[in-house]
Amino acid sequence: MPSIQIFDPALCCSSGVCGQDVDAQLVQMSADVDWAKGQGAHVERFNLAQQPLAFAQNEAVRGFLERAGQDALPISVLEGQVVLAGRYPSRQQLAQWLGLDTREPATSAGNCCSGGKCC
Repeated sequence: MPSIQIFDPALCCSSGVCGQDVDAQLVQMSADVDWAKGQGAHVERFNLAQQPLAFAQNEAVRGFLERAGQDALPISVLEGQVVLAGRYPSRQQLAQWLGLDTREPATSAGNCCSGGKCC
């Protein structure tokens, strides 16, 4: 399975989901990353404020930032290539890049226990 790295702008904590005024995009991104990881995906996030060395050591990210500046953050990298910049990927994009299925598992209605009666 491919791996994705997401390079976040400077955030107050590793996920950005902290404090009193939480950005809804960060909440959604955190949930989507947790979902992908729960599916067995390898997703890493790097925070510019806490892990600046990761930005400097990644050639694709460093080059992109040199050309576009910090306004290009967040940057999503798939297998070493920048695939998205300036916004977070959707769950659908993560699923497509990682080869994951976003559909909920099918459940059979009325068959939760033997005899069709729920326990």
